Parts: sequence; structure tokens; C-alpha cells
Amino acid sequence: MAFPPGFLDEIRIRVSLPDVIGRKVRLIKKGREYSGLCPFHNEKSPSFTVNDEKGFFHCFGCGAHGDVIGYVMQSQNLGFLEAVEQLAGEAGLEVPRASPQERERVFKQKTLVEVMEAAAGFFQAQLDGQAGAAARAYLDQRGLDRAAIERFRLGYAPGFSGGQGLLKQFLLREFPEDMLIEAGLVKKPDDGRDSFDYFRDRVMFPILDRAGRVIAFGGRVMGDGKPKYLNSPDTPLFHKGRVLYGLSWARAGVAKGAQLVVTEGYMDVIALHRAGFEGAVAPLGTALTEEQLEELWKLTPEPTLCFDGDAAGQRAASRGLDRALPLLKAGRSLKFAVLPAGEDPDSLIGRQGNLAMQAVLDGAKPLAEVLFAQELAARPIDTPERRADLTHRLNARAFAIADEGLKREYQYFFKNKMYEQGRPQRANTRQKTVKDRNGRFKPQVPEVVSGARLTLGTQAVERRRQELLVAMVLARPDLLDDHVEEFAHMVLTAPDLDKLRREILNVHAANSGLDAATLQHHLTNHGFVRDVERLLGQQVLAHTQFALPADRETTRLGWLQALTLWHSHLDRAQELEAAVRRFEIEPTEASWARITALQEQAEIERTEQAEFDGATAGWVSPGRH
Repeated sequence: MAFPPGFLDEIRIRVSLPDVIGRKVRLIKKGREYSGLCPFHNEKSPSFTVNDEKGFFHCFGCGAHGDVIGYVMQSQNLGFLEAVEQLAGEAGLEVPRASPQERERVFKQKTLVEVMEAAAGFFQAQLDGQAGAAARAYLDQRGLDRAAIERFRLGYAPGFSGGQGLLKQFLLREFPEDMLIEAGLVKKPDDGRDSFDYFRDRVMFPILDRAGRVIAFGGRVMGDGKPKYLNSPDTPLFHKGRVLYGLSWARAGVAKGAQLVVTEGYMDVIALHRAGFEGAVAPLGTALTEEQLEELWKLTPEPTLCFDGDAAGQRAASRGLDRALPLLKAGRSLKFAVLPAGEDPDSLIGRQGNLAMQAVLDGAKPLAEVLFAQELAARPIDTPERRADLTHRLNARAFAIADEGLKREYQYFFKNKMYEQGRPQRANTRQKTVKDRNGRFKPQVPEVVSGARLTLGTQAVERRRQELLVAMVLARPDLLDDHVEEFAHMVLTAPDLDKLRREILNVHAANSGLDAATLQHHLTNHGFVRDVERLLGQQVLAHTQFALPADRETTRLGWLQALTLWHSHLDRAQELEAAVRRFEIEPTEASWARITALQEQAEIERTEQAEFDGATAGWVSPGRH
């Protein structure tokens, strides 16, 4: 069957080709492509490549080639329609059905593209004619020469003529009026009056889809009229929240190595492209949407948002940051460049040249840095209460990130930034110095950090803490009724214990009202007999008394306390390792003070753990008295 124009493209955009292939093939990213062993023939060295930007896979060994639809067809032995239906379901799209009405709609959409192309030609001709004199003067004042006008297909929408508009009169020669209305070129009043041109007396900017076809327009007034910019309404071809102005040009630019830059307006995009920044795009007068962000990430893992330095521009950047947070993943983020006050890319390039614009882009900050700076600037932190408030706000922003691993990384980042903010209030820590090979003095690396990895306790103590958490769930699986997510996201460094944890989760998911006997029976029958016996033995369970059958709440609170202590231990270990790495790179008093502070905190936590172990000694497992 024939699908509407853009439907298959929408599937290709929404469904990531590397994600689909990566479900069965181990892909390794190399530059702009991924490589792996071909799933269509046996090979020992990888000859299979995936190009996400261009949306295709290719095997240099067997010649297999195609897009995401072709891959699903070949890998799952599906027909074209079956593959489209499967991928459309993943993309959240409804597959159009081949009814007579649908065939008519497909034909109409195809014709709408022809309508928009005819309108673009009309606007270009009007700009060149007598009626376009004022528009040409405006574009000349903005520094656009003939080559730029032709390259970006700029035009002019004349004012009313005969009460209806010249565009309508021109297009009615070939297309019916209802099609002009559906294309958003002509507007029909609700009161029954005749339809009229939607755009009047404006400089016109064609808006193209990713394939370079005209799907909408943006019109700018040349005087003080309102609104300053007017975009086409949503149509079967155009959805404002899904389209970026300049995307088709930027795709070509990024493929050649250009930096992907998101700015605010049509003129900014044009100015950047003319100055050689060929990866420039802009949203259409609104904050970046989730769909637009996904478009950007398909081109590059870290696009740069470069909005105006005024309050409105910074609000736009802030809204983009808020939209992006839940969507962030490892290797997928944003950078933020701030223009000088009162400048936009068009004016900055015009006044100071390309180097000034490049300096702005080179100074772009990572999203995490910008987020911390925003929250830090929101309120003073000159009291303990206000510092605690900042920590609370930062944690709330981190929890907006759906990716669990990245969420933890943001929490660690914010902890380190908070430490740096409090550093001026801390006492200076002196340390011995030694001469390096060049005869210069530098802080001496202490013995405690001279190894490759710094731990906060022996491996035996670390393992016992993990055993305790799993043992309590073995004895009281009803803990999972309220805390299965905490158990599912628990980080266990011992592989055997982590494997046991995953099996417990599988059993719990398949059995409602799971009791200890049922759980232990399942585990012993599935190869975990020694693990169960060890964890429920006296050597482990002697460290807790929280699983008493008569006191479920005490059990729950004790398990949560043990979990908190373990997470705190992991956090401190990672922070300390990061501090050691930093000390090795920058052996300064400040970096040594960071290590000292973390060691002091670790000593406090060891004391708390000892107190916890002492308070919980003497417990005996239910059913094993």
C-alpha cells in the first residue's frame, strides 16, 4: 500500500536504527558510525556498519544494506507491511489503512507539497517584482545579497488585492480552494465571508522538511506590525513542534563536520550559514520540544544551544534545559553558549565578524554546569539552611533524569560542586612538598593514595554489607512488596550476589504474596543452594535482628538503614576515587584537602556502620532458631 508522504520518514526519525540493531548485535561506536559482527552471515571480524545520521546499515562482507524497515524485514523474516506495523507501534504512530478515503488523503498530501512549492515560487516572483521593492530594501538593510536571497528562497507576500489576495488568485488557477485552506495558505472566516490570503505584506521564509521540500512558511513584517513573525498553521504537512528551520541544510553541514547550533530566529540561521556555521537551526518561535530534541540528537550527541543574551533568550535556554533533562542519556546531552548582552548571531557576526561568533561557541558550557549555575544564582547560600535548600533543589533536578546511571552521575557532580562552593570556609590543609623532575616543588602524594584504587574498607567488610542486604530479603521477601524498586536498582559489586539479586526479582515478579519458604525453595532448585545456605547461616545473620516475624516495620526500617549505609559507602568510594584521580593530575593543596575531607567523612560513616552492626547483632533467621 502507499503511505502518506512523510509517514515512513517519521518512523525512521522516531525509531533509532542503532537501538533496534543493538538489541541483537553488539555495536561499538567508531566516530560517526557503529560497527559489529554482521547478523546476516557468520564472520569473526566486524564488517557490519551502522550510520545513524544517514539512517542505513551496510555489511561489507555479504552486502546486506538497508534502513530500519529493511533491517526488521531481513532480521525477523517479515513482510514490508508487518515491519512497518511493528516499528510504527514502537514509534507511537498509527498505521494508515488503505481505504478509498485513505488513498484520497495520500493523493491530497502529495498535491499539498505541489501547492506549497507553487506558493514558494509565487512569493519569490513577487519579491523580484514592483510590489517587492520595500521587501528588497528591508533585506538589503539586513545585509542579504542576491545570492543569499536565492539560496534561502526568500520571497514576499503582497497585501490584499480585490479583497482576497494575489496568492489565492494565482493558486486558484490550478488548485481548489479547500486545498489552499488545508495547506494553511488561505484562511476562511467563521462568519461566512470569502477566504483570504493568510500571509500579507510580509517577507517570506520557506520552511523545509528534512528532505528539502517546502512544507510551511514564516512571514516577517517590515515595520512595527504584530505579530513580528507569523508561521503557517499546523497542516497535514507541517507540525510546528516537530520541525526545525534550516534542518535540511544543517544535516548536510553536520555530515561535513559542522557544529550543530540551535539559535532563535530565521535571520540568525541564515547569518550563521552564510558565515560558514553550516550546522545552524532554529525552533519556530517556541521553546524546544521533545520531538525537536530527538531530531537534534540524531545528528550529534551534544548540540549547542546559542540563544540571545537578554532575559528572553535565557528563558528560552532554560526551557530547553528543562525539556531535555528527562531525555538525557549517557553520551547524549546539550551545551549552552551565551551571546553578549544585546547581541544575536546576526548582529554579532555583522559587527564583530566570524571569530567573535566562534569564540562564543567555543565558550559553550555543559548542561550540568549551566544547571548548577542556575540553581546557585537563584538564591543566596550564606546560611546552612540556604545551602541545604540548594542541595535539595539540585537533587530534585537530578531526579528529573530518567536514566538511572546518569542520574547518579549528576548527584556526584552536584556533591563535588557543593564542596567547591564551601571550600573558602574550610581551614587550609598543609601538607609536605617534594621536588618534581624539573626541580619544582609540588605537594607530596601520600602513601594512602599511591595505589591504583582507594577503598574505604576491606573487601571482606564490603561483601558482608552486601550479603546482609540480600540475606534480609531472603528471610523476609515481603520487604519487596514496598521496596522492589530499591532492590532492583541496588548496586552490588559482588557478581554472585548480584546474580542472586536478579533471580530474586524474577521470582518476586512471577509470584504475588511471596513467602520465605517459597523463595528459598525456588532458589535452591535453580542452582543457588550454596548461596542460600551461606546467606542464611549464622555467620551472616548474626549481624542483624531486623527480620523478626512479629515486627515487620522494624524489619523494613532496618533494611532501609542498611541500604542507606551501603549507598553512602558507594558514593564515598566513588567520590574518593575521583578525588585521587584529580590529585594525580593536579597535586595541589586544594585537591589534597578534598581527599582529607572525604577520609574524615568515611571515618564517621565507618563508626556509624559499627554502631549499626553492634545494634543488630544476635538476630536469628525465622525458621532457623
